[in-house]
Amino acid sequence: MVEEIVESNQTALSRVSKHGMGGLSVPVRLNQIEGDSEERIPVPIKEFSRVLGGGVVPGSIVLIGGDPGIGKSTLMLQMTMQMADGNTVLYVSGEESARQIKMRANRLLRSTENGLDDLPGDLYLVTETNMDAILAHVQAVNPRILIIDSIQTVYRPDMESSAGSISQVRESASQLRELAKTSGIAVFVIGHVTKQGTIAGPRVLEHIVDTVLYLEGDRFQAYRLLRSVKNRFGATSEVGVFEMQESGMIEVSNPSEAFLAERMVNAPGSAIAVAMEGTRPLLVEIQGLTSHTNFGNPRRTPNGIDFNRLLLITAVLSRRLNIRLSEQDVFVNVVGGLRIDEPASDLAVAAAITSSMRDKPVRADLVLIGELGLSGELRMVGHMDARLREAASLGFKQAIVPRRLQRKQPWPGGIEVTEARSLREAIKLALID
Repeated sequence: MVEEIVESNQTALSRVSKHGMGGLSVPVRLNQIEGDSEERIPVPIKEFSRVLGGGVVPGSIVLIGGDPGIGKSTLMLQMTMQMADGNTVLYVSGEESARQIKMRANRLLRSTENGLDDLPGDLYLVTETNMDAILAHVQAVNPRILIIDSIQTVYRPDMESSAGSISQVRESASQLRELAKTSGIAVFVIGHVTKQGTIAGPRVLEHIVDTVLYLEGDRFQAYRLLRSVKNRFGATSEVGVFEMQESGMIEVSNPSEAFLAERMVNAPGSAIAVAMEGTRPLLVEIQGLTSHTNFGNPRRTPNGIDFNRLLLITAVLSRRLNIRLSEQDVFVNVVGGLRIDEPASDLAVAAAITSSMRDKPVRADLVLIGELGLSGELRMVGHMDARLREAASLGFKQAIVPRRLQRKQPWPGGIEVTEARSLREAIKLALID
């Protein structure tokens, strides 16, 4: 005989209403609802504001996901320290003590880039994992912004499963969503990602929250990318670029210039591609290296691009340009730890591999934009004008793009645009004899 405590509906409703949530809903006509949809809380960090869509929407719940140690807590503490000037913020930590958070805040305070002279007075810290206690603290402090670090440490006492399980994470997030929608508090939830993307990962929460942001990047690289994969109040696939320093996460206002800072001019095996990350064009250096293999099965090693995409490009180079890559190990690297998923960088990858194979450099002031077809033809990609304007603003003088079929407007000024129909024609124009 096992005793089970059943909570009545009346008791559950009174417990929810006690913390300012729930209650009976009343249908309201759409034209009678007050409030502006564009009403947002400004975010001082411009890169963070870009990813959110222009600021924090009151009553929204945002999930910040990423690998352990990537900098999620540092970025959120840095944001809340700047937003606590005029906004009451409650930072709930289940992983660190208040003293540890204070030590990190003092380290961030010493940075001149953060624009802080003293610790904010409207930032409240509490170390708690019990959801009922957290809701009680919210009712007492009445914050405008609530930070939960992290959702894997929060548990509901009425559930027997341990903290971090799928049921605890899902139910805790649902309760936080109800809190955000009924009170107008903006809730930020931090979640960890495992290699398999299970249990600790935010996959369970993606349908519950309004916005999903991923903080990604190689821990051995200084750059971090804050990527939006879901946003009900802004554009998806938007990206903010940060640089991890001792003083915190410093936003990179011109990421294209940062990615090209250490580039060697006129070095064989290097080409410049223009990738679109959301609405932002980014210029990145793509390096290619071919080396004679001593084994029967040559290797194809990509870093920053898709493996199958590299196989496709090498197959086209071997078949259409008669470049003998069957005896060569091929390595491709995107400088800066950036990962490119769109096919607009195909032409730059092919040019980098061919440049290394023939030991001829690509023109230093040239960018290459275009998708590669199986017949060796070049296909047009989107946002071409934005890509060319970004390249021209960084001092590039020439660009090779696919030949347009119909176009009424001229190309943007400041850069010489050369159209190529095939990969063979583009490679001939790109390499220095």
